[in-house]
Amino acid sequence: MKLRINEDAAGWKALVGKLRAAGCVFAEEEARLLMDAASSVAELDKMAERRAAGYPLEHIVGWAEFCGLRIRIDPGVFVPRRRTEFLAGLAARITRPGDIAIDLCCGSGALGAALANKVKPIMLHAVDIDPVAVQCARRNIAADIGYVYEGDLYEPLPERLYNRIAVIVANAPYVPTGKIELMPAEARIHEAAIALDGGADGLDVQRRIVAEASRWLAPGGVLLVETSERQAKQTAGLFSAYGLFPEPVRSEDYDATVIVGFRADRPVER
Repeated sequence: MKLRINEDAAGWKALVGKLRAAGCVFAEEEARLLMDAASSVAELDKMAERRAAGYPLEHIVGWAEFCGLRIRIDPGVFVPRRRTEFLAGLAARITRPGDIAIDLCCGSGALGAALANKVKPIMLHAVDIDPVAVQCARRNIAADIGYVYEGDLYEPLPERLYNRIAVIVANAPYVPTGKIELMPAEARIHEAAIALDGGADGLDVQRRIVAEASRWLAPGGVLLVETSERQAKQTAGLFSAYGLFPEPVRSEDYDATVIVGFRADRPVER
């Protein structure tokens, strides 16, 4: 039984006040989500205390909205950002029904699940090195949607996919190690470091993804990688260095930057 929301009640005002005092900008909206998730006043109090202590809202209620989907989120798992919806939209415009698509560094599986929901049917394969994230992704990507593997980037993928993949999407960690301490505490403390840390220049994981992409992509295949606006030139340079034609795409609405790269033997219109 869910709690009923009475926004005139003292309890509601106290809840909103607690969240606002803790720095929650959208206190009323968060209060509604907490009340919807709680089955008792005692549970609601515990949830509110955790939120006020800085725990991500998505870890408390157990889900995040992404591209119109309710994505299950377990404690410690990277919370999909709204900006990554831009990457999902770009990938959906390129992907065709029947394509093989790969979601690398999949985390909760949000990006792959969104792509599979936007383009039907596709053959989806998702990979993450974090076993906690993999278990979460397997709840968001059902067996009839695709496969989720635990492993390091391309390593667990079946060899039969060589030169057959139409689209690879990757929201790999791209925060430079020295910048992690500047991130909001919600991410820095409560999300797995492996999902955030991109190495000294932030490009360590991207570099490895791009380096191997051509052997997996089919002729005309496309790699899409989210990066920061500041790092876009460097990321695009990686694409060129490894035989992919890069096209940086920027969205001010999403505050998002994606590098779209086509295999050098492309000339297929998708």
